[in-house]
Amino acid sequence: MIVTASIIRHVAPQCGANAAAVAAALQPALDRFGITTRRRLAHFLAQVAHESGGFVRKRENLNYTPAAILSTFNTRTIQRFTPAQAEQLGRTSAHAADQQAIANIAYANRMGNRGPESGDGWRTRGAGWIQLTGTTNHHACADFFGIPRDTVGAWLATDAGAALSAGWFWQLNNLNRFADVDDIDGVSDCVNMGRKTERIGDAIGYQERRFLTIEALKVIP
Repeated sequence: MIVTASIIRHVAPQCGANAAAVAAALQPALDRFGITTRRRLAHFLAQVAHESGGFVRKRENLNYTPAAILSTFNTRTIQRFTPAQAEQLGRTSAHAADQQAIANIAYANRMGNRGPESGDGWRTRGAGWIQLTGTTNHHACADFFGIPRDTVGAWLATDAGAALSAGWFWQLNNLNRFADVDDIDGVSDCVNMGRKTERIGDAIGYQERRFLTIEALKVIP
């Protein structure tokens, strides 16, 4: 299965003139990690385009407002931010977001990260086109590709690293099994939450992920 610049431009018009470079970077990942059918390619491109803002972003954007901090990182059972913290750290008319502090609190004590003071959350914030997050994921990716653990963040921010890490994540989570049966919800859940849930459409950004998958299927021969 060959990915072309025209396919990339249709799924991710944001990347514009960079579409050919994106396609060239993705092709080795597609071949290496079994993304070799029309359905698999459509689902993969849709998810990666969503995560990366159209293959534009290789580092997570944490420029959240206070309200977005609370809705994104707090759940019914886990409160990572108090309203006062969100107001202090989030983007308002009075000050910019403290993205480093947001990452360090949001990702503390999970995904292999230590506490907020360690800086692990910021250091291993989402990276690459699939937005690989957390010490456990960054180290596992580094070990798989033979990249030094202390430099994997920089490698993930290159086109080659962004593409290969996305393919690795796809294979690691066996996402082809969902793509093969057009289970957009299953793919979206695993990419966004790490597992398939019973509820349909609960992955963050599900509607865009679904739209992009449908769009990709229109143009992949």
